[in-house]
Amino acid sequence: MGCFFSKKSRRKSPEKESTAEKKEATGNNVSENTEQEAPKQYSWDKREKVDPKDYMLAGIKDATVGRLPGKLNGQQFVIQDCENCNIFVFDHSATVTIDDCVNCRIFLGPVKGSVFFRDCKDIKCVVACQQFRTRDCKKMDVFLCCATQPIIESSTSMKFGCFQYYYPELAFHFKDAGLSIFNNNWSNIHDFTPVSGETNWSLLPEDAVVLDYVPLPDSESEFKSVRICTDVNRSIVPLTKGGRRKESEESCLFVFFAGDYTTANARKLIDEATAKSLTLIQTKEVSMRPEDVNRVFQSNAEGLVEWTAKGPVVALELNGDGVVEACRSMANEGFNGTKVFVSENKNSASRDVDNFFNFADMQMGL
Repeated sequence: MGCFFSKKSRRKSPEKESTAEKKEATGNNVSENTEQEAPKQYSWDKREKVDPKDYMLAGIKDATVGRLPGKLNGQQFVIQDCENCNIFVFDHSATVTIDDCVNCRIFLGPVKGSVFFRDCKDIKCVVACQQFRTRDCKKMDVFLCCATQPIIESSTSMKFGCFQYYYPELAFHFKDAGLSIFNNNWSNIHDFTPVSGETNWSLLPEDAVVLDYVPLPDSESEFKSVRICTDVNRSIVPLTKGGRRKESEESCLFVFFAGDYTTANARKLIDEATAKSLTLIQTKEVSMRPEDVNRVFQSNAEGLVEWTAKGPVVALELNGDGVVEACRSMANEGFNGTKVFVSENKNSASRDVDNFFNFADMQMGL
């Protein structure tokens, strides 16, 4: 904003009058009122103006709507009073609130903070977030990736499955939102208002297919250019069994220590394990201190401490008959040059799994 300054006129002394006359004679007369200064530019003046309507969907019926990659860039987003809509948010955001929506199919790209559904009914959605919460909702089917424990409150007929989705920018959106694809507590639901004798939530069928719940965008919509895949093997987030009953009594702990290809190696292991009919139960990515290594790995801790200083570890629990032998074989054949820990035998594997994931849950406040 420009500023205006003026000098009070006052009688000059003879010496100053003489000086002024000399300056006037040479064309350098000083005006009693200085010219207006140029407006100062502040950083907030240069920011692009934000239109709240760009970060809101409200009062829409019978339509396919949403946001393309790059449209939100970490801003907050609001969805309210929508009915019978297909809603696709192919971007990362800060927080998302969904209020008073009915009969909608929703995809939400990675959310750095919370996703909060309130007073919604007949919703089918795919969601990735740090925190997930519902209040006063009914009949929701949710394919979820959630870094913390999902919470439902005064909500009924809620069903949950593991996040399964891919589009080219999704991995970058997870990173921008500060979310790890390996930290997913989709089946660890906390019911804040349980009712004795009733079950307010359950798990979706293990063979549930995302497209049966949230269809692809219309071919004529603005989202037709987004290359989407819901195949389990292409999903950015690994498909885990979660809280479902394990099919075998034998599990194995497989840990990758930080390196240049930790995520790629973990995904390679998952693909190879799946090909051997082994089941991925759970995954975690967490930082460890030297004392944590000693407590978790106990007699096997020697030689591992130095690796934890390089960054977080990625751990997987795999399940199936003969899983320990299979994992040790895969570790020897496919991950040379990569520091890993694999359970030594069937007897110690159960303790390894409990020690690591109990530690990880405590670290993450679960």
